[in-house]
Amino acid sequence: MDSPVSARLPDFPWDRLTAERARAAAHPGGIVDLSIGTPVDPVPDLVRRALADASDAPGYPTTVGTPALREAAAGWLSRRFGTVDVGVDGVLPSIGSKELVASLALHLGLGPGDLVVVPELAYPTYEVGARLAGCDVIASDSVVALGPRRPALVWVNSPANPTGRVLPAAHLAKLVAWTREQGALLVSDECYLTLGWDDTAPPVSVLHPDVCGGDPIGVLALHSLSKRSNLAGYRAGLVAGDPVVLAELLAVRKNLGLMVPAPVQHAATVALGDEQHVAEQRVRYAARRDLLRAAVTQAGFSVEHSEAGLYLWASRDQPCDETVGWFADRGILVAPGDFYGPRGARHVRIALTATDERVAAGVERLAR
Repeated sequence: MDSPVSARLPDFPWDRLTAERARAAAHPGGIVDLSIGTPVDPVPDLVRRALADASDAPGYPTTVGTPALREAAAGWLSRRFGTVDVGVDGVLPSIGSKELVASLALHLGLGPGDLVVVPELAYPTYEVGARLAGCDVIASDSVVALGPRRPALVWVNSPANPTGRVLPAAHLAKLVAWTREQGALLVSDECYLTLGWDDTAPPVSVLHPDVCGGDPIGVLALHSLSKRSNLAGYRAGLVAGDPVVLAELLAVRKNLGLMVPAPVQHAATVALGDEQHVAEQRVRYAARRDLLRAAVTQAGFSVEHSEAGLYLWASRDQPCDETVGWFADRGILVAPGDFYGPRGARHVRIALTATDERVAAGVERLAR
């Protein structure tokens, strides 16, 4: 056996926070964990009931998903975001979104010699998935910087993790046109699309007609119910777009047995059909965002972008490890910006995903 597969991958970034986590946990009032964006609020009652109602599921589920789930997903995309009508053949469920991000390049048959482009500040799994497949990776926000080399796969993330930046429709439309000219696949991670905070510039899906020209060819959009519906523990995601690409993904995933459990498929169907619980959760996050943003600003930090999503992208122009330590001394754990790329070396990412009580505790400590 040659070098292990893990040798292709970067170190798991969260392992680096072990000491800072212990430092924050030693605070007399306990830790306020604002590092990982994991939901903490209850799963909506109607979703829990749906899961229970479908719990008698002795047989294998299908990889393609139930017709009801695919219809619900296609309808939700069109109804909520004004996307093109992708139909049931343009939707595929996934076991959460991370497994799809990590496996996409491999499942599409990409490998050595293929180029994958990721944003300069980005969710690390885009690069991890590309390197797992043996692809070359370039982190760039400018297609001009790529020179003459043609990419096979281009990732875009709007609203962005970690920055909360929203790309306007005109920018996304130019990117779609360019990737089509290059013969590349454009994949848009839209997991935070329901969480825009600036009503004057709401986030837009790459499958919106103004972006894709009314045709999903060469374009995929990834969505997750983790943040929208507090279903991170259910592992319920979906990908929509080009039906030819999705048919290829389905053929591979069927052979690998990648199936969303049947009770989760039913629960996701119900969740996609209800917006009331989404609005209620949005109110919770908005209140936490207002409190934390004011406290962080008053503590001397600037908050950049952060117009959408579940994070504040903050800096006071010092190395991010020093800032993480400053927060840890106050019992607050945040994520260093360089987890997401070298351009984040003087920022930290502060999550809104803590209980009201823990957010209040963090705000009180910052006010000191």
